[in-house]
Amino acid sequence: MEFLPVLAAPGVSRDFLVVSIHDVAPSSRALVDKTITTLGHRGVRICSLLVVPDYHHQGLFTKDREFVSWLRDLELDGHEVVIHGYFHERPRRPKESLRDKFLTRFYTQHEGEFYDLDYDEALRRITTARDEFRAHGLKPRGFVAPAWLLSMEAERAARDAGMEYTTRLRTVCDLRSGREFAARSIVYSSRNSWRCAVSRVWNAALFRALKSNSLLRISIHPPDCSHPAIWRQIVNLIDATIVSRTATTYQDWIAEQRSRRGS
Repeated sequence: MEFLPVLAAPGVSRDFLVVSIHDVAPSSRALVDKTITTLGHRGVRICSLLVVPDYHHQGLFTKDREFVSWLRDLELDGHEVVIHGYFHERPRRPKESLRDKFLTRFYTQHEGEFYDLDYDEALRRITTARDEFRAHGLKPRGFVAPAWLLSMEAERAARDAGMEYTTRLRTVCDLRSGREFAARSIVYSSRNSWRCAVSRVWNAALFRALKSNSLLRISIHPPDCSHPAIWRQIVNLIDATIVSRTATTYQDWIAEQRSRRGS
Protein backbone atom coordinates (compact mmCIF):
# COMPACT_ATOMS: atom_id res chain seq x y z
CA MET A 1 0.00 0.00 0.00
CA GLU A 2 1.30 3.45 -0.91
CA PHE A 3 1.89 5.92 1.87
CA LEU A 4 1.75 9.65 1.47
CA PRO A 5 4.40 12.12 2.61
CA VAL A 6 3.76 14.91 5.03
CA LEU A 7 4.66 17.55 2.46
CA ALA A 8 6.22 20.81 3.46
CA ALA A 9 3.82 23.73 3.20
CA PRO A 10 4.59 26.67 0.89
CA GLY A 11 7.33 28.79 2.39
CA VAL A 12 8.67 25.94 4.51
CA SER A 13 12.27 24.89 3.89
CA ARG A 14 12.81 21.99 1.51
CA ASP A 15 15.80 20.93 3.59
CA PHE A 16 15.01 18.25 6.13
CA LEU A 17 16.15 16.90 9.48
CA VAL A 18 15.52 13.32 10.55
CA VAL A 19 16.22 12.56 14.19
CA SER A 20 16.13 8.83 14.85
CA ILE A 21 16.10 7.25 18.29
CA HIS A 22 17.67 3.80 18.32
CA ASP A 23 17.27 0.75 20.56
CA VAL A 24 13.73 1.53 21.64
CA ALA A 25 12.53 -1.27 23.91
CA PRO A 26 10.62 -1.62 27.19
CA SER A 27 13.91 -1.33 29.12
CA SER A 28 14.75 2.01 27.47
CA ARG A 29 11.26 3.50 27.48
CA ALA A 30 11.87 6.04 30.27
CA LEU A 31 15.00 7.44 28.61
CA VAL A 32 13.35 7.49 25.18
CA ASP A 33 10.29 9.25 26.55
CA LYS A 34 12.50 11.89 28.16
CA THR A 35 14.40 12.31 24.89
CA ILE A 36 11.21 12.71 22.84
CA THR A 37 9.92 15.35 25.26
CA THR A 38 13.16 17.33 25.13
CA LEU A 39 13.31 17.13 21.34
CA GLY A 40 9.73 18.37 21.11
CA HIS A 41 10.65 21.43 23.15
CA ARG A 42 13.50 22.11 20.67
CA GLY A 43 11.14 21.99 17.67
CA VAL A 44 11.61 18.35 16.66
CA ARG A 45 8.07 17.11 17.13
CA ILE A 46 8.35 13.86 15.15
CA CYS A 47 11.11 11.26 15.13
CA SER A 48 11.86 7.85 13.67
CA LEU A 49 11.75 5.36 16.55
CA LEU A 50 13.87 2.25 15.94
CA VAL A 51 12.18 -0.49 17.94
CA VAL A 52 13.88 -3.81 18.76
CA PRO A 53 11.29 -6.62 19.11
CA ASP A 54 13.25 -8.66 21.70
CA TYR A 55 16.18 -6.51 22.79
CA HIS A 56 19.08 -8.74 23.92
CA HIS A 57 16.53 -11.51 24.59
CA GLN A 58 15.07 -9.50 27.48
CA GLY A 59 11.53 -10.30 26.41
CA LEU A 60 9.27 -9.67 23.42
CA PHE A 61 8.00 -6.08 23.45
CA THR A 62 4.47 -7.18 22.59
CA LYS A 63 4.13 -8.74 26.04
CA ASP A 64 4.34 -5.26 27.59
CA ARG A 65 0.89 -3.80 26.96
CA GLU A 66 1.76 -0.36 28.29
CA PHE A 67 4.79 -0.17 26.03
CA VAL A 68 2.75 -1.16 22.96
CA SER A 69 0.06 1.39 23.84
CA TRP A 70 2.77 4.04 24.25
CA LEU A 71 4.13 3.23 20.77
CA ARG A 72 0.67 3.41 19.23
CA ASP A 73 0.10 6.82 20.81
CA LEU A 74 3.43 8.04 19.45
CA GLU A 75 2.49 6.83 15.97
CA LEU A 76 -0.78 8.73 16.21
CA ASP A 77 1.24 11.84 17.12
CA GLY A 78 3.23 11.51 13.87
CA HIS A 79 6.28 9.60 15.04
CA GLU A 80 7.39 6.64 12.96
CA VAL A 81 7.95 3.12 14.29
CA VAL A 82 10.79 1.28 12.52
CA ILE A 83 11.85 -2.38 12.82
CA HIS A 84 15.39 -2.36 14.25
CA GLY A 85 16.71 -5.90 13.97
CA TYR A 86 15.11 -8.55 16.11
CA PHE A 87 17.44 -9.33 19.03
CA HIS A 88 20.09 -6.62 18.42
CA GLU A 89 22.66 -9.31 19.14
CA ARG A 90 25.16 -11.30 17.09
CA PRO A 91 26.99 -14.24 18.69
CA ARG A 92 30.62 -14.80 17.80
CA ARG A 93 31.29 -17.00 14.79
CA PRO A 94 34.12 -19.51 14.37
CA LYS A 95 37.00 -18.48 12.08
CA GLU A 96 36.09 -14.82 11.92
CA SER A 97 38.36 -12.56 9.88
CA LEU A 98 40.06 -9.53 11.39
CA ARG A 99 37.53 -7.35 9.58
CA ASP A 100 34.65 -9.36 11.07
CA LYS A 101 36.13 -9.05 14.55
CA PHE A 102 36.68 -5.30 14.17
CA LEU A 103 33.16 -4.58 12.94
CA THR A 104 31.29 -6.88 15.33
CA ARG A 105 33.37 -6.51 18.50
CA PHE A 106 35.21 -3.17 18.44
CA TYR A 107 32.92 -1.06 16.24
CA THR A 108 29.84 -2.54 17.89
CA GLN A 109 29.75 -4.78 20.95
CA HIS A 110 28.38 -7.99 19.41
CA GLU A 111 25.29 -6.11 18.19
CA GLY A 112 25.69 -6.45 14.40
CA GLU A 113 22.83 -8.91 14.16
CA PHE A 114 22.28 -8.64 10.40
CA TYR A 115 25.96 -8.24 9.46
CA ASP A 116 26.27 -11.70 7.94
CA LEU A 117 22.84 -13.33 8.22
CA ASP A 118 21.84 -15.43 5.24
CA TYR A 119 18.72 -14.60 3.25
CA ASP A 120 16.39 -17.19 4.81
CA GLU A 121 17.17 -16.29 8.42
CA ALA A 122 17.07 -12.56 7.71
CA LEU A 123 13.69 -12.92 6.00
CA ARG A 124 12.34 -15.00 8.88
CA ARG A 125 13.32 -12.43 11.49
CA ILE A 126 12.10 -9.43 9.53
CA THR A 127 8.75 -10.95 8.58
CA THR A 128 8.23 -12.20 12.15
CA ALA A 129 8.86 -8.69 13.47
CA ARG A 130 6.66 -7.14 10.78
CA ASP A 131 3.76 -9.42 11.63
CA GLU A 132 4.14 -8.86 15.37
CA PHE A 133 4.12 -5.09 14.90
CA ARG A 134 1.06 -5.19 12.64
CA ALA A 135 -0.83 -7.56 14.93
CA HIS A 136 -0.56 -4.92 17.65
CA GLY A 137 -1.75 -2.01 15.52
CA LEU A 138 1.66 -0.64 14.51
CA LYS A 139 2.62 0.21 10.94
CA PRO A 140 6.35 -0.20 10.30
CA ARG A 141 7.49 0.90 6.84
CA GLY A 142 11.24 0.66 7.29
CA PHE A 143 13.88 -1.74 8.50
CA VAL A 144 17.20 -0.59 9.96
CA ALA A 145 19.84 -3.14 10.97
CA PRO A 146 21.57 -2.75 14.34
CA ALA A 147 24.76 -0.69 13.92
CA TRP A 148 23.71 -0.28 10.25
CA LEU A 149 25.54 -3.56 9.53
CA LEU A 150 23.34 -5.07 6.83
CA SER A 151 24.45 -7.85 4.50
CA MET A 152 23.31 -7.72 0.89
CA GLU A 153 21.30 -10.91 1.46
CA ALA A 154 19.59 -9.28 4.43
CA GLU A 155 18.84 -6.18 2.37
CA ARG A 156 17.19 -8.40 -0.24
CA ALA A 157 15.19 -10.06 2.54
CA ALA A 158 14.02 -6.66 3.81
CA ARG A 159 12.84 -5.76 0.32
CA ASP A 160 11.04 -9.08 -0.10
CA ALA A 161 9.39 -8.62 3.31
CA GLY A 162 7.75 -5.47 1.95
CA MET A 163 9.90 -2.94 3.75
CA GLU A 164 9.90 0.43 1.99
CA TYR A 165 13.40 1.57 2.91
CA THR A 166 16.52 0.90 4.92
CA THR A 167 19.38 3.07 6.11
CA ARG A 168 23.09 2.60 6.59
CA LEU A 169 25.58 4.91 8.25
CA ARG A 170 26.19 6.85 5.02
CA THR A 171 23.04 6.26 2.97
CA VAL A 172 19.26 6.04 2.89
CA CYS A 173 17.96 3.45 0.43
CA ASP A 174 14.51 3.30 -1.17
CA LEU A 175 14.04 -0.48 -1.32
CA ARG A 176 11.26 -0.24 -3.85
CA SER A 177 13.29 1.58 -6.51
CA GLY A 178 16.77 0.66 -5.31
CA ARG A 179 17.71 4.34 -5.30
CA GLU A 180 20.32 5.31 -2.73
CA PHE A 181 20.71 8.78 -1.25
CA ALA A 182 24.02 9.87 0.23
CA ALA A 183 23.30 11.12 3.73
CA ARG A 184 25.74 10.33 6.49
CA SER A 185 24.34 10.20 10.00
CA ILE A 186 25.74 12.00 13.01
CA VAL A 187 25.96 9.39 15.76
CA TYR A 188 27.74 9.14 19.10
CA SER A 189 29.64 6.42 20.93
CA SER A 190 29.35 6.74 24.69
CA ARG A 191 30.78 3.37 25.70
CA ASN A 192 33.68 4.98 27.56
CA SER A 193 35.21 8.42 28.19
CA TRP A 194 37.64 8.46 25.27
CA ARG A 195 34.90 7.49 22.81
CA CYS A 196 32.70 10.26 24.19
CA ALA A 197 35.47 12.82 23.69
CA VAL A 198 36.32 11.64 20.17
CA SER A 199 32.63 11.58 19.21
CA ARG A 200 32.15 15.21 20.18
CA VAL A 201 35.19 16.42 18.23
CA TRP A 202 34.35 14.29 15.19
CA ASN A 203 30.66 15.23 15.11
CA ALA A 204 31.36 18.95 15.44
CA ALA A 205 33.52 18.72 12.31
CA LEU A 206 31.05 16.40 10.59
CA PHE A 207 28.17 18.79 11.22
CA ARG A 208 30.07 21.60 9.52
CA ALA A 209 30.70 19.34 6.52
CA LEU A 210 27.09 18.14 6.30
CA LYS A 211 25.10 21.27 7.08
CA SER A 212 24.66 22.15 3.40
CA ASN A 213 23.11 18.73 2.61
CA SER A 214 19.39 18.68 1.89
CA LEU A 215 18.93 15.86 4.43
CA LEU A 216 20.61 15.97 7.82
CA ARG A 217 20.44 12.85 9.99
CA ILE A 218 21.05 12.77 13.74
CA SER A 219 20.93 9.37 15.42
CA ILE A 220 20.44 9.15 19.16
CA HIS A 221 20.89 6.16 21.46
CA PRO A 222 19.20 6.11 24.88
CA PRO A 223 22.47 6.40 26.90
CA ASP A 224 23.38 9.63 25.06
CA CYS A 225 21.12 11.73 27.27
CA SER A 226 22.96 10.41 30.36
CA HIS A 227 26.23 12.00 29.18
CA PRO A 228 25.87 15.77 29.71
CA ALA A 229 28.57 16.84 27.22
CA ILE A 230 27.17 14.63 24.45
CA TRP A 231 23.57 15.61 25.12
CA ARG A 232 24.48 19.29 25.22
CA GLN A 233 26.14 19.00 21.81
CA ILE A 234 23.15 17.14 20.33
CA VAL A 235 20.79 19.86 21.54
CA ASN A 236 23.11 22.56 20.19
CA LEU A 237 23.28 20.90 16.76
CA ILE A 238 19.49 20.67 16.65
CA ASP A 239 19.09 24.30 17.73
CA ALA A 240 21.52 25.34 15.00
CA THR A 241 19.61 23.57 12.23
CA ILE A 242 15.92 23.39 13.13
CA VAL A 243 15.25 27.02 12.11
CA SER A 244 16.20 26.23 8.50
CA ARG A 245 14.93 22.65 8.18
CA THR A 246 11.69 20.72 8.42
CA ALA A 247 11.80 17.90 10.97
CA THR A 248 10.44 14.72 9.43
CA THR A 249 10.67 10.92 9.58
CA TYR A 250 12.43 8.53 7.23
CA GLN A 251 9.18 7.16 5.86
CA ASP A 252 7.88 10.64 5.06
CA TRP A 253 11.20 11.72 3.58
CA ILE A 254 11.26 8.70 1.24
CA ALA A 255 7.67 9.41 0.23
CA GLU A 256 8.62 13.03 -0.45
CA GLN A 257 11.43 11.92 -2.78
CA ARG A 258 9.06 9.62 -4.65
CA SER A 259 6.52 12.41 -4.96
CA ARG A 260 9.13 14.70 -6.48
CA ARG A 261 10.07 12.06 -9.05
CA GLY A 262 6.46 11.11 -9.72
CA SER A 263 7.15 7.45 -8.79
